[in-house]
Amino acid sequence: MLDFVSSVSGDQYVKVEETLGDGFVRLKVSEAERRQAKHDIRTLEDIIVELLRNSRDAHSRRLYVANSREGDMRTLTVIDDGVGVPAAMRERIFEPRVTSKLETMVMDRWGVHGRGMALFSVRSNVDSAVLVASDPHKGSSLVVVADTTKLAEKADQSKWPAVERDSESGRLVVSTGPHNIVRRVVEFAIEHPDLEVFLGTPTEIVASIVAHARGRLDARQLLFCDDPLELPVWLRPAVAADAAELVAVCAAIGLAISERTAHRVLGGELEPLDSVLEYVAPTTAQIDPRRPDIYRDRRGLRIDRSDAREFQRRLEEAFDLVAERYYLHLSGEPKITVGRDTITVRFPVEKDD
Repeated sequence: MLDFVSSVSGDQYVKVEETLGDGFVRLKVSEAERRQAKHDIRTLEDIIVELLRNSRDAHSRRLYVANSREGDMRTLTVIDDGVGVPAAMRERIFEPRVTSKLETMVMDRWGVHGRGMALFSVRSNVDSAVLVASDPHKGSSLVVVADTTKLAEKADQSKWPAVERDSESGRLVVSTGPHNIVRRVVEFAIEHPDLEVFLGTPTEIVASIVAHARGRLDARQLLFCDDPLELPVWLRPAVAADAAELVAVCAAIGLAISERTAHRVLGGELEPLDSVLEYVAPTTAQIDPRRPDIYRDRRGLRIDRSDAREFQRRLEEAFDLVAERYYLHLSGEPKITVGRDTITVRFPVEKDD
């Protein structure tokens, strides 16, 4: 009916609630919302910010961001461990002015959040935005697919920004780098150091989820879980019994991988990602500003800086054995990262001529 009326009387009928004279009109609420949605989202970088803020406001503590592009199509999948969404609300959350934040709004570096317009704005500007998996208290997975010829993105999407610690405040800040999707995720992680944020390709995210989830689930859950839907969204890939099941479980939470990739993940061939903060600032992200001489993760693991230096010195000595036999030499000092439940050492090496 609206299409018919619009064809007869023009678009004005479906846009205008009242003509006020002298060229002024009062727009219908639906038209005002549509225009606001178009204004809220200008680039794909704006999309990822809205998705991350949405997960944050759902009280998430762990976020996985899978980022990939095929041809002109960019796919972003955000998986979190937040409060989740009831089945009856999975479509309604994309309607304008629908929000769970009745009493609160959040003001952050990107503006006001909590008006009930974020997901409506996202869907209004992309080819598809779907909440593919979610249940109350089990987190969510939301997949966005956008045509980059219609919604612009920065040219260089592979480069990570440089991060340094501000000399006055001691806070991490982004110093240089393109204003791409990666930078927005890094800025978000810096703003919210209490959240664990992981960013990578779908393959890297699956490998990380499986490794992290296996450390969280007990043997009974891993071996005898008949229905992955019983688990929180982010834990589901870990209970896959074989490669075919892993492909299916991942597809159900918005992560497309091949069966060959699934075999590699289950075989432990792919290393899990560091969190975004651990990656951009591997030797400083865990420094407590109140005690700058101590490396510390959020669970309380601590290594005194003098011990770390001694550990580093001994690692350099131990490396001589490998260097001599395989014609290698260190191109820099070993890098020591203190994580939540790991101590990781990286040796930057070069081959001798």
